[in-house]
Amino acid sequence: MTDKEIIQLCLNATTRELGYKKLVAVYSKKLYWHVRRMVTNHDDANDVVQNCFIKIWKGLPNYREESKLYTWLYRIASNESITFINEKYRRTSIAIDNDVAQYTANLNSDPWFDGDETQVQLQHAIDSLPDKQKQVFIMRYYDELKYEEMEAVLGTSTGALKASYHHAAKKIEAFLKATLNHE
Repeated sequence: MTDKEIIQLCLNATTRELGYKKLVAVYSKKLYWHVRRMVTNHDDANDVVQNCFIKIWKGLPNYREESKLYTWLYRIASNESITFINEKYRRTSIAIDNDVAQYTANLNSDPWFDGDETQVQLQHAIDSLPDKQKQVFIMRYYDELKYEEMEAVLGTSTGALKASYHHAAKKIEAFLKATLNHE
């Protein structure tokens, strides 16, 4: 089923619920992994994705098809992820990068995380990035979005996105080198 067909189902009052179910079936896994890479914890990612789909459900009547459907969905997921991270940070008021041992323990205790120590360090390096660089890195590295697609999601120029990705990659590289040198 195409995005256009899903949208048509969603915008028709008699088929709206069916359209929404189709939308969830097609996009829930992609959105989950996009969110998961940003918030790192399985349960947190599930909560954020649920919030995303609530916003999507409420916002569907206003969707104007000015951008691709997945672009609109990624924008909602990215914004919800950043909101969640900021709220979590305010609640705990402890910067995650100040307590590496606690962070690693939390990630390793997540039953849905099956990575090795290198993947833990990579995730920690990604989490140490500023929000914008983290988003850009995740969208480019993991989601393999083109810069033009990221531009539509984030509302940032291609040049700025390329610079953010470059800076993020350099910071991650430096973080990993420093981590390896301390072991």
